[in-house]
Amino acid sequence: MPQHSEHRHMPYEAQQIFDLVADVARYPEFLPWTAAARIRSRKPIAGGEEIEADLVISFKVFRERFGSRVQLYPEAGKIDTAYLDGPFKYMISHWQVQPSEGGCVVDFSVDFEFRNPVLQRLIGVVFDQAMRRVVGAFEARAKALYG
Repeated sequence: MPQHSEHRHMPYEAQQIFDLVADVARYPEFLPWTAAARIRSRKPIAGGEEIEADLVISFKVFRERFGSRVQLYPEAGKIDTAYLDGPFKYMISHWQVQPSEGGCVVDFSVDFEFRNPVLQRLIGVVFDQAMRRVVGAFEARAKALYG
């Protein structure tokens, strides 16, 4: 199934990038193919916070809502996302943001599979390019916000 990972050095504070990724409600402002976002709930968990959120993804004729559980661990610089409901068989992603000389190091990985085999084959063709564009959108947003 499609898997993608990125390792990047960014010239921003680790906390800035963590906050940017954690702000799921603002994804439609800058993230490609994200038409809407809604926070279902927030609750404290050991070491952080857990958010349940819905995102609406729109790409050409494809428009789907999916729910996810996002666990935020600010002290560890870690964000884990697990699939709740929608068009996937499964979906998991991980962000790790650590301070580094001159900024921070960001590690991102995602793994998912659509229930619909036609959609799965379609995304497989452009998956790597799409994921690079998504990570690039986070970088561009960081530059716009933090200069």
